[in-house]
Amino acid sequence: MMKKFMAVMLAGAMAASMGTMAFADETEAADYVVNEAAAADPAVTLVMAEVNPLDTTVGMTDSKFKEAVEAMSGGSITIDLQDSGVLGDEATVLDTMIGGAGTIDISRISAFALSGYGCSKATLLSLPFVWESRDHWWNFVHSDLAEEFLNEPQDNGLPLRGIYYGEEGFRDFFFKNEVAGLEDLKGLKIRVSNDPIMTGLVEAFGANPANVAFTELYSSLSSGVCDAAEQPVANYKSNSFQEVAPYLLLDEHTLGAIQVVVADTGWAKLTENQQQVLYDAGEIVEEYCESLSAANEEKVLEELKEEGTTVIEVEDKSEWQEAAMNAPAIQSAIEAQQDLYDQIEALAD
Repeated sequence: MMKKFMAVMLAGAMAASMGTMAFADETEAADYVVNEAAAADPAVTLVMAEVNPLDTTVGMTDSKFKEAVEAMSGGSITIDLQDSGVLGDEATVLDTMIGGAGTIDISRISAFALSGYGCSKATLLSLPFVWESRDHWWNFVHSDLAEEFLNEPQDNGLPLRGIYYGEEGFRDFFFKNEVAGLEDLKGLKIRVSNDPIMTGLVEAFGANPANVAFTELYSSLSSGVCDAAEQPVANYKSNSFQEVAPYLLLDEHTLGAIQVVVADTGWAKLTENQQQVLYDAGEIVEEYCESLSAANEEKVLEELKEEGTTVIEVEDKSEWQEAAMNAPAIQSAIEAQQDLYDQIEALAD
């Protein structure tokens, strides 16, 4: 990735802990190597936006990034982490960053969010059933191909740069009323992100996409504005969606690919040494997220079952995959970048 091609990499290794917050009792504090040059630079504070609470996989990953950057910069960089959507949803945050307001410096975003800003490669990262497993995704992250995707915003002239990747677990549907399988989705109002891929997927499943802001989703489910939605398991629980939609169907239609981006206005606040710290911290956080996500998902699933959430397993996903591949928007997205799609598929081996 680009971070590997910047100035001299930080020497030494880091003993990474398995987690913070929910996993804090099981680990020891991380031992970071300080970039002494960055430590001598002027102090700067960067505002970081997160739409989810800090006890989610993405929130815990953000917290690890904050911890790593502040430690490795010797305290010259402070990350002001604003979680739970207080700075707006992902679209609002990206609009603010791209608009150059300078009020939000960093954000953790879903990879597909960039597809609405001309980043067509990002679309491939969120296609339904493109990732056969977590290992498939992390094979991509550790490949040379990943750099091409991470650099796409800069290559397209957007005032953003990618720092590192992660994932928040497989995304699943959840419902107000009981369902048994794909046929039960017909006619339901399902909230998904407002992009052609996800709306096309819901339509291919026979349902109706509902345009509801994430910050309004709980109340929309409660009031019946929508019948269902989809999120990674950890986000589902942390946002208390099980209270209003207690039926969780594990179809794993896509993996929640994420990345962290920095606005050019935020980047300009940093010295070269401090910029390097962000990339080096990103490498550490990728490793942390890779170890965290699956374990956290399994833990949260068990908690949900114990608390009374009805969890519906999908033993055979072939029917779901076939329906998804018949969606015109998904077919078009693959055909438009067939070579890149084939390269991603090849990384499953």
